[in-house]
Amino acid sequence: MRVARHRVARRTVGFTESVIREMTRLSAMHGGINLAQGFPNFAAPPEVKEAAKRAIDADINQYAITWGSKSLRDALTRTYRELYAMQVDPETMLTVTCGSTEAMISTLLAICDPGDEVIVLEPFYENYGPDAAISGATPIFVPLRPPSFEFDPEELARAFTERTKAIIVNTPNNPTGRVFTRAELETIAGLCREHDVIAVTDEIYEHIRYEVEHIPIATLEGMAERTVTISGASKTFSVTGWRVGWIAAPPELTAAIRKVHDFVTVGAPAPLQEAIGIALKMSRPYYDRLAIDYRARRDHLVRVLDAAGFSPNTPEGAYYVLCDIRPFGFDDDVAFAQWLVREVGVAGVPGSSFYSRRELGRHLIRFTFCKTADLLDEAGARLLHTGAKAKARANG
Repeated sequence: MRVARHRVARRTVGFTESVIREMTRLSAMHGGINLAQGFPNFAAPPEVKEAAKRAIDADINQYAITWGSKSLRDALTRTYRELYAMQVDPETMLTVTCGSTEAMISTLLAICDPGDEVIVLEPFYENYGPDAAISGATPIFVPLRPPSFEFDPEELARAFTERTKAIIVNTPNNPTGRVFTRAELETIAGLCREHDVIAVTDEIYEHIRYEVEHIPIATLEGMAERTVTISGASKTFSVTGWRVGWIAAPPELTAAIRKVHDFVTVGAPAPLQEAIGIALKMSRPYYDRLAIDYRARRDHLVRVLDAAGFSPNTPEGAYYVLCDIRPFGFDDDVAFAQWLVREVGVAGVPGSSFYSRRELGRHLIRFTFCKTADLLDEAGARLLHTGAKAKARANG
């Protein structure tokens, strides 16, 4: 008798569909304002779009070099040197990927073996747990404790063992908005050096921060040789659909990452790589303006949410705000998010999707402010009715 076999891999059993993208679909279904998924509703800079058009017109439409076009790698080398004094060899230390999402999974596949452990600070961007599992590693979660979302250094130290291969460091952080201080990064760096652990950093929001400094952990003493720095164009240039990300890492790690990247995606879109190489030339003046504009949006949404009774946090970086849903009589974040988009017409992300255990985030919802002022105004007008509608719901 033939023995039945599992038709899907066991590693997928614990996965769920992306909650963030599910809320985008619900928002469209109910005609809601999408403050769930982090993509801007405004245009990319004109010079960036024009650069992409020129590249297509110049017939740059075939495969680029697998690990990235020469022009983009050179631009990245210049950028890291000018902004952070990082020395990144374009030939041996850079890999251009299909967004920072692919950068993370390609990195973990390249460095992790079954039985390894990867430390993840939580709450965390929803991909990190599945990424670790796909790579065969076990995620070990260490809390960022509210309201300041700081980690306990002793608790973090206890998470490092002989099985720890890497720690994922996301700063500026999604969903908390924390930008880790130099002291916090030095604590992480010291543990990495002590235990021979690789720091894998997600720095996709590096230029979206508010009166605080972004410090790449790779710039700290002894960390250049043990850090994989991940970033990309999506958030900085408002081109989330272009899927151009990158990895800066020491040559030994880069060689392994490039092999995985080659077989996972072959390469990122060639004409769009050329455009991002041009975009990077806008440099610090553009990044400074970006931060100013996003701070105005942040303050706008925080005022609206506070007036509506959501008790929002005020992020130091990135473009998300976490809020407490308990004042509205809900103790289930998924039920609240679904009710909010259906009855109020605004979509957010249930907080539990950012935690390893649902109960840790079931009192939270996350909103994004990467939207135009008129859309934030309309969202605010709708959200002001949340309390009244929640009260009516409770009264039947």
